[in-house]
Amino acid sequence: MTHLRQVMLEELRRRNFAETTIRSYLHGVEHFSRYFHRQPDQLGPEHIRQYQAMLFTKLKFSPNTVILRLAALRFFYIHVLKRGWSIAETPYPKKVRHLPGVLSQEEVARLIEAADTPFHRILLMTMYATGARRAEAAHLKVGDIDSKRMVVHIREGVADEVDSQLAQQMASYISESQIVM
Repeated sequence: MTHLRQVMLEELRRRNFAETTIRSYLHGVEHFSRYFHRQPDQLGPEHIRQYQAMLFTKLKFSPNTVILRLAALRFFYIHVLKRGWSIAETPYPKKVRHLPGVLSQEEVARLIEAADTPFHRILLMTMYATGARRAEAAHLKVGDIDSKRMVVHIREGVADEVDSQLAQQMASYISESQIVM
């Protein structure tokens, strides 16, 4: 691991960035460096401008992906190299906002019924009932389920009430699986 990569990793962790963000930022700076075949500390604003244009024209990246790459470079130049960063020279592209597709109740029911295992079925039901995202659901622990109050505590999120049918199925699954709370 290079010195600059190590410093960047330390700076990201000191600021408690999520692991996915850390991986994305490190990859973004590495890709920038490989594109120009030079160390990133030897590259400047003109290189960043060229790189940004290339991401759109050659690689056909979405505006949101380009924003992520620029955020990685901005972090690297400001916090690792201690250099200034000019927003005027590196404007962020207009962000594209996509509305999520909304499933009908029948589609949700078919999706849940299509689950391969009882675990996957309960997981899908929990995500649907609480609005938990994939990463939030993946970090759920048995202790996060309060079956008496019918509440599921989503870490880094909010507590959410669940309906009695889901609470009963969760309790049944936990007891059948011999999971200790």
